[in-house]
Amino acid sequence: MDEIFITAIVFGGIYMIIKAFTDFLLKKRLINTGHVEKAEILEPIKDKEVNSYPTLKWGLVSFFAGAGLLVIGLIEQNGGMDWNSFHNGYIPFGIELVAISLGFLLYFFIAKSRKNQ
Repeated sequence: MDEIFITAIVFGGIYMIIKAFTDFLLKKRLINTGHVEKAEILEPIKDKEVNSYPTLKWGLVSFFAGAGLLVIGLIEQNGGMDWNSFHNGYIPFGIELVAISLGFLLYFFIAKSRKNQ
């Protein structure tokens, strides 16, 4: 299984390097031929949505990530669950991911309600 991931990463990296190099050559050719105004076509489209509350977002995500870690610790202490067994090994990861996603969702709803006001 590791061989598949390594192969995918290597080919993805090679693709990105070749794409960047060919885009550079194409831009250079457009500029050298005098079509400077068309060189901006190759620039990636910028997202129009601006992150209006970055501190709130990362504060909420950090808070919920910490809360998820606390829940994992409480379950481990009080529940006596064996995290090393195959069936229970992924439960802490699931709890942490759910907690972090709750932080992102709460930020999304706060930002959306502020935008509508």
